[in-house]
Amino acid sequence: MPEVRGKLSQGKLLSDLTWLRVGGPADWLFMPADVNDLAGFLAALDTDVAVFPMGVGSNLIVRDGGLRAVVVKMGRGFNHIEIEGNRVRAGVAALDAHVARKAADAGIDLTFLRTIPGAIGGAVKMNAGCYGSYTADVFVEAKAVTRAGELVTLTGDDLEFAYRQSALPEGWVLVEATLEGPSGVPEVLHARMEEQLAKRDATQPTKERSAGSTFRNPAGFSSTGQADDTHELKAWKVIDDAGLRGARVGGAQMSEMHSNFMINAGGATAADLESLGEEVRKKVYENSGITLEWEIMRVGEPTP
Repeated sequence: MPEVRGKLSQGKLLSDLTWLRVGGPADWLFMPADVNDLAGFLAALDTDVAVFPMGVGSNLIVRDGGLRAVVVKMGRGFNHIEIEGNRVRAGVAALDAHVARKAADAGIDLTFLRTIPGAIGGAVKMNAGCYGSYTADVFVEAKAVTRAGELVTLTGDDLEFAYRQSALPEGWVLVEATLEGPSGVPEVLHARMEEQLAKRDATQPTKERSAGSTFRNPAGFSSTGQADDTHELKAWKVIDDAGLRGARVGGAQMSEMHSNFMINAGGATAADLESLGEEVRKKVYENSGITLEWEIMRVGEPTP
């Protein structure tokens, strides 16, 4: 492994770093000190070695056999939040909730980010959204380090945003994003976020070990939160219709509170979670002809 100024460790259990608390070891875990440390490491790393960027592990199942890669964990060197005009420049490790609050303090409306679990890097990569707003709607540009160690600037056209996805090339590591939101009154923005939090806590298992929504909505868009929102092609609705609310495999369960939330109800393995998800996909297809697509990212190898 190349010399680094950050922290480089071998065989780190990724279950310690994911919200679902499952996953085997990474070959290597690298926590870069800053952008230059990251760029130098990637430039010197053997091109045959896979690189997997990781944020806070909120939307991730790492399989029980672990990950044959260098996992790049973005931490303290990448959590800055800076505001200029109506633009917010945030490091990829800055939590979505923190960015929303800081923006609201400055009279910038990024309130939709407040209830999204995870950090800005994941929000950009997955085009995270809720209440009818998406990261793509407020995206200005992002900076990333390529697999060859070059720092590049990416536009929305480069990332080709779509529902719950972007075209970030394999092995590239996002380091910063610039977002621009409309103006608002700070007190009004904070009040809106409090309402959103109360609604989320009343309808989602926020106190359980989950990774947010398990499957993408078949309708191809997120919930708007409005009175005229339609539910026919929501993932939770087709899961309910197939009789799978509360379904279990081992320690994995589809939440009784929100049937599109998979939780680690106690002692679940990654295999339990993935098996449950695949069983849900199978039975939903049998019931409705709809093929659910995973929203949670699944990586790594099963236990040999």
